Amino acid sequence: MPYPLLDTIHTPADLRRLDPSQLKPLAEELRAFLLESVSQTGGHFASNLGSVELTIAIHYVFDTPDDRLVWDVGHQTYPHKVLTGRRERMNTMRKYGGLAGFPKREESDYDTFGVGHSSTSIGAAAGMAEASKLRGDTRKCIAVIGDGAMTAGQAFEALFNAGDKQATDLLVVLNDNEMSISPNVGAFNAYLAKLLSGKFYQGFRNTGSKVLENMPPLHEFVRRSEEHVKGFLTPSTLFEEFGFHYVGPIDGHDLDTLVPTLRNLKSLSGPQFLHIVTKKGHGYKLAEGDPVKYHAVTPFTPADGMAPKAAAKPTYTQVFGQWLCDMAEQDPRLVGITPAMREGSGMVEFEKRFPDRYYDVGIAEQHAVTFAGGMACEGIKPVVAIYSTFLQRAYDQLIHDVALQNLPVVFAIDRAGLVGADGPTHAGSFDLSFLRCIPNMAILAPSDENECRQMLYTAFQMNQPTAVRYPRGTGPGVEIAKAFTALPVGKGETRRQGKRIAILAFGTMVAPALKAGEALDATVANMRWVKPLDVELVKQLADSHELLVTVEENSIMGGAGSALSEALNAAGYARRVLHLGLPDRYVDHGDPAQQLAECGLDAAGIEASIRSAFGI
Repeated sequence: MPYPLLDTIHTPADLRRLDPSQLKPLAEELRAFLLESVSQTGGHFASNLGSVELTIAIHYVFDTPDDRLVWDVGHQTYPHKVLTGRRERMNTMRKYGGLAGFPKREESDYDTFGVGHSSTSIGAAAGMAEASKLRGDTRKCIAVIGDGAMTAGQAFEALFNAGDKQATDLLVVLNDNEMSISPNVGAFNAYLAKLLSGKFYQGFRNTGSKVLENMPPLHEFVRRSEEHVKGFLTPSTLFEEFGFHYVGPIDGHDLDTLVPTLRNLKSLSGPQFLHIVTKKGHGYKLAEGDPVKYHAVTPFTPADGMAPKAAAKPTYTQVFGQWLCDMAEQDPRLVGITPAMREGSGMVEFEKRFPDRYYDVGIAEQHAVTFAGGMACEGIKPVVAIYSTFLQRAYDQLIHDVALQNLPVVFAIDRAGLVGADGPTHAGSFDLSFLRCIPNMAILAPSDENECRQMLYTAFQMNQPTAVRYPRGTGPGVEIAKAFTALPVGKGETRRQGKRIAILAFGTMVAPALKAGEALDATVANMRWVKPLDVELVKQLADSHELLVTVEENSIMGGAGSALSEALNAAGYARRVLHLGLPDRYVDHGDPAQQLAECGLDAAGIEASIRSAFGI
């Protein structure tokens, strides 16, 4: 498909040479290119279609990259990547050695801050703005944050801090795609936004304020009157209370409003807040109709849309979702808690069947954990469904609000280990290490789908904080028993009997360890429990084998292998141990199998590492 305007844009400097009348045709071309590109590669889709005009307007008005642009999460940055010199590499999106799915500082000077988690943009941009002021620079700093990200406490902490610094230039753009606010968008609101951001209004406001300073009663009356008028005409004066000059809401797809409003705001000093309204999937009817389905896509045909996925073996996420519903039927004390990841954590069916026992607390991982602790104090049995990478954000609450009080909260930790195309920001590389050192915590790692179901049941029966960590995607494909069976606490099992070498594998590493064990004629143990570790099995294997190998899909430092070495040392054993796991570096995005092979955690890699280390 020809893209006559887009073909001329290699950097935002090229964009800024366009006549304003060319911006709308450019937006149409950019949206068409995204449809063509993402339908071939897969990736985040609906949110990127919704941010086309905003991206064009920001790069058109501001002098990026000298003006700092910080995106939140990064789901909506594909248009940004296209306009900042990476269009020719969009076919490598999220592939090994290709473009990252999120902003990445190493990838481009236009990616001023690496992101992947929610609600960091305001804090980062505020830090950049303050640094710019300290150096005496005149650059502008812009944070783009979505309405969902505003549910996180970190965003409001940053607003409190930034709004208190009236001498620091910062623009926060709230990209709001909630349909409930769309009636507030129209010609009058667009006019109001231009008026409130214009120099005439600001000059009148500032001059009037100085005149009235010596007449406090009248000054207070006028201030309150202004707030009431703006509160009547706009959704809220909340952000004014934070210390920001609030403008909006305006139509985020209307370049005729966006561009002059941004220009006006660029000329102002101090903290500014622009509220825009966009539509996820804008310009592609199927994505507009089902933005959740089209949030992240696999390759599809644009004319037909995403085809229904063929039936396959269940993912670990689906195993958890089914267990949650089955367990809830048996025990009315069970509640499910998610920090805004209903679909990702497999809780859609649970919400439908048990709406009064389903809690989505928004993107507020810290609150999710403390909230669960409060419920557990009152005899409720909370299950917190959370990605490994997001649990990192609630570490303090995990220690102080749950573990210290030994509260029976089950943590269903999804996306443990490497996660493929989403890369290091989403990888669950550290949970075994950061959980294992917490007193009162119990940690289980299933080797297959049925073991996952039974481990979740076992964890739910325990009267202490317990974590079951499982990977993204599918497992070996074993049959899943409907009946629940509690596993013996702190007991592993020997899956293969061999000679000389014993491979002690945790969770996902059992399957490749068994293949390596066949090639080496090694004993293979499915350890099941990371904490409490099966010390008796460890000593038994140490007594009967010359060489011990631990394998885990977690950082080697402080992980399950470290637990084994600690146990051997405490028992007075002097054995040579080889620890295999994730290296002391971040593993780039790519195909999951390729990532594991790169880390030496596929069957061939495990075998090769053992042969090399022990000279066999």
